[in-house]
Formats: sequence, C-alpha cells, structure tokens
Amino acid sequence: MTLIDVFRARRRIASFVRRTPLVESPWLSDASGARVWMKLESLQTASSFKSRGAFNAVIARLERGLNAATELVTASAGNHGRALAAAAEAFKLPLVVFTPVDAPQAKLGAIRRHGADLRAVGRDYDDAERRALAYAGETGAEFISPYNDLDVVAGAATIALEIFEDAPDVDLFVVPIGGGGLISGIASVAKAIDPSCRVIGVEVEASCAFQTSLRAGRLVEIVPGPTLADGLGGNPDPNTITWPFVQQLVDRIVTVSESDLQSALVGLVESEHLVAEGAGAAAIASLIGGADEVRGRRVAAIVTGSNIDRARLATLLASG
Repeated sequence: MTLIDVFRARRRIASFVRRTPLVESPWLSDASGARVWMKLESLQTASSFKSRGAFNAVIARLERGLNAATELVTASAGNHGRALAAAAEAFKLPLVVFTPVDAPQAKLGAIRRHGADLRAVGRDYDDAERRALAYAGETGAEFISPYNDLDVVAGAATIALEIFEDAPDVDLFVVPIGGGGLISGIASVAKAIDPSCRVIGVEVEASCAFQTSLRAGRLVEIVPGPTLADGLGGNPDPNTITWPFVQQLVDRIVTVSESDLQSALVGLVESEHLVAEGAGAAAIASLIGGADEVRGRRVAAIVTGSNIDRARLATLLASG
C-alpha cells in the first residue's frame, strides 16, 4: 500500500464520510506531560472510524467490476458491521453480518436499521469470523474483513492524512489495536510522510494478541478475556496482512487495564464532554498515566468510536 492508494481512498469516500475534528486537550496534555490532540472519529458517520474502510472497500470493489447482485458478508464486533451495512445500503448491495451474540445493542440495532441480514450467533468475535468465512466459502459471497483487507486499511489510513494537514508537527501517534487495520494504515502514512514519527499501539490486557506475538517473533493465538473494549477483543486471522505492518512500522505496543478504560471513558465525559465506547477510549487510557515516552512530544490520539449502550455508559459513570 502506498500514499497514492490512500489519496485514492480519500477521493472515493469523500462524499460518504466526515472530516472529523482534531481537538487539542488540555486535560490529556496535563496528564501526560505532552501536547495532545484527539482525533474524534467518535463523531464519524456510523459513530466510528470504520466507515472509512467500509465505504472504500465497497466502492473499490465496484470499480473493479463487482456485480451489483453479489452478496457481501463480514464478521464484526459491531462497528465494522454497522459501517459496512451503511455502505451496502448506499449502493443497494445485499449483506450478511456475523457478530458475537453479546455485541452491544447500539451496534446491532444500527446494523438491522441499514437492512443487513444480521446473524448475532458467535460465541465471541473469533467464532463470528469463522462463521462468516465458512458462509463465504459455501455461498460465494464476497467477504470483507474488518482489518485483513487492503482497501479497508487504505480507508482507515485517511485519518493520518487529515491529522498531518491539521497539525503538521505531530510526532507521535497513539492508536488502538484490534485486528490491526487502523494502526497499519496510520503507521504506513506516518512513516511515509515523516520516518522519524513514532507510532504506539494500544491493546487491552485481556486481549493482547499483537504484543504477545511480537514478543514471540511470530503471530500466535491467545485466549482473549472479556473486556469493556469489545471492539479490540479476539485474534487476528492467522494470515492477516496487518501482521507485517505491525512488525515493521509500529514502534511499541502497550496495554491498558479495564480500570484504565473506565477512567478514560469517565474522564472524556467529565473533562471533554465526549462519549466514547471502550475500544474508542483505549488510546486515551494509555495517556492518562503520563508514560515517560510521550512526555514532551506532540501526540495525536485516535478516539475511534462512540457506539456504547446507554445502560453500560450510565453504570460506568455512576461507578467511576
């Protein structure tokens, strides 16, 4: 993937997504000892960054000759499914979405509203992905991964273009990691524009497949635990294209605890009047403690989404 691919993606999706705000945060700057901007993909269409990759993947396939009658299928913890359902609706394409049975209702309800065939039957994300891939193999449907797809990665990478345009002196990106699509795209752009720029990935302690794999020197399977950051749980495809990106371009991966995530969610509401979901607040959680490596840097932290159920948010705020 090159910068040309990312600029092409930006052109494709321009009329379907928002250019989200890049907002400086005195709260996070004070907490971290850095100058911190938040990239608010929580305000994106479908309330997450996933809209960028979903629309780019659909439009790019149509440009390459995808038959408009071809059924699409995907697996998702919720956000990619919601974004792809919106893209499929926009282009009148049939879509089947496999999710975990306990995915947030804020995400499942939106998938249904866009007209997709929702199959909320997976034990967890890994099981949902296996079911989606099996369905694609059995029916010939076009599988669009939430991360293991260059068009999806290129769409996500457009975030970094906007950040550099709005804050050219940013020298460190802090990016949540689930399947690795977002950080692969952002790191590719960051290193192409400024090779000295650092990229830090954030996983949750309960599901840190990439950190574990980097230590092992190969992609290994973990047993993910339950986490408030449902969008970051699970294992990547053993053959994912994101693993080489992470190996070669990501400078470090850190983990955050469940209490870190809750503190970040509560802090975003109290200090910034912003709502985020667990995965959306992972980058923020990593900055609250003021890690030495970010001190004195100019930091862009990605707030990736805000699809959180009202009852869960209320509980977190009440106990925070």
